[in-house]
Amino acid sequence: MLSRDNRSGFADWWWTVDRVALFAMLGLIAIGLMLAFAASPAATAHNAIEAGNFHFAAKQILFALVAAVIMGCGSLLPLRDLKLAAAVTFVAALIGSVLVLLTGTEVLGAKRWIDLGFLTIQPSEFLKPSFAVLCAAILSRKATGGLRKELVSFLLVMPPLVLLILEPDVGQTGLLLALWGAMLFLDGISLTWVGLISGIGTVLGGLAYVVIPHVHHRVEQFLGGGKPGYQSGLALKAFEHGGLAGVGPGAGTIKYHIPYAHSDFIFAVAGEEFGLVLCGIIAALFCVLSVRLLLRSAAAHDRFSQLAGAGLALIVALQAFINMGVAVNLLPAKGMTLPFISYGGSSLFAVAVTMGFALAVTRQRPTAGRLSERETEILFGLREARA
Repeated sequence: MLSRDNRSGFADWWWTVDRVALFAMLGLIAIGLMLAFAASPAATAHNAIEAGNFHFAAKQILFALVAAVIMGCGSLLPLRDLKLAAAVTFVAALIGSVLVLLTGTEVLGAKRWIDLGFLTIQPSEFLKPSFAVLCAAILSRKATGGLRKELVSFLLVMPPLVLLILEPDVGQTGLLLALWGAMLFLDGISLTWVGLISGIGTVLGGLAYVVIPHVHHRVEQFLGGGKPGYQSGLALKAFEHGGLAGVGPGAGTIKYHIPYAHSDFIFAVAGEEFGLVLCGIIAALFCVLSVRLLLRSAAAHDRFSQLAGAGLALIVALQAFINMGVAVNLLPAKGMTLPFISYGGSSLFAVAVTMGFALAVTRQRPTAGRLSERETEILFGLREARA
């Protein structure tokens, strides 16, 4: 047991970090590793050499260990260093997104990944957490060089939005735009800005539907007569096959026919083999994690921590909602992974960065001896009056 009197580095971290959120994250990672073993045989079924083995599960264990280190290191950052880390991550992700357009691997008409041989990286995944921290830093400042802080945040979000549209990645574009709008809303923007953001989102969504063939196809498939698309239809059959308790670990059969069962549709694998019980646990853990981070952020003593913590919590909450919504045919297919659980180093590392930042901004920091601006003004006023 660690005593509160213990002032070692680990003890100080343990007593100040949000342990409820931390255990929710570790629980989701553990479920992800379990489902990696469940989905790995299906992911390798079409490879004659690797068919039926646990190649993807073994790699996911390695990715999870690296992600745990990233998350732990991120949670140790002081607020000043956190902003610097976010700036470096944001610039690196922008450079990586440019390289994706020039040299990236094209899949289904989109360029989103850089193949490094041993690892495939999606730089756009790292834009969201870094943008949330930088946007919070901008919105929490009183002055931004004579420009309205809303305008400065708009100039910050435009480069990643343009790069995401060029890839094209409609899901990530919509998620980043929603994140920006949510953070402005939390900062108390006027109705003019609400209308502007809603208009931008509507225009981009309409253009994507008209210009991008696969987006048009997915939306038409989703809206056309209530009949689910191929992937969503198979996912629904997997949930039906699993029922309440599932068919048992390794006993799933529909997972072998679902494209990207180990990544985009891992939630369907959970439903088939472990049933509604595990799906409910996953949804509950995401709810606990998101609400806990939002409550800790609201209780923070500085505006930056409040906005950054809320923005980082919303990233995971929105992405989890979208992925699970697609799996149960409540939303059109987006090609978006389920945080902590879907296979992939890029996805897991980006979630680790997000949650490392979130744990850093929601840590309990001593406030003894600190005075608010109003208290300082009162104190100095009394001193001047006595003088």
